[in-house]
Amino acid sequence: MNEGNRSLVVSKAFTILFMAILIVTLFFSPRLIARLQIMSSNANAADPLFFFATVFVGAIPAAAILVSMYLLLHRISMGEVFVHKNVTYLRFMSWCFFIGGLIASASALYYAPWLPIGIAAVFMWLVIRVVMSVIEKAIALQDDADHTI
Repeated sequence: MNEGNRSLVVSKAFTILFMAILIVTLFFSPRLIARLQIMSSNANAADPLFFFATVFVGAIPAAAILVSMYLLLHRISMGEVFVHKNVTYLRFMSWCFFIGGLIASASALYYAPWLPIGIAAVFMWLVIRVVMSVIEKAIALQDDADHTI
């Protein structure tokens, strides 16, 4: 197995691991939120329903990102790198990061530590948009080269 394939296998394995962590986190969220409220006076001041809303609503874009990432990695492992479907996955992932960033940033209204998470998610939106643009340009160059005699 060459280094590129090994990297893809590791990336897919970690994506699956993070999917499992997301599911476990959702399952144990009542306990985790209760523990957070015991440990933090700021969290204790907020209604636990706000935390539940943030965690469960935020899990939707997080799960969508992980599924899209796995599908993207699968296509790349099949040798389909510079294809329009990969750009679609990246575009979808970027908007999921943006939505997640909005959810976390809005949640900072009741618990300030959500703000850095929201900022990081919006930053990831920007990074993925840049990567997506580079891949779109590469696809256009590849198409031009394929049509040149």
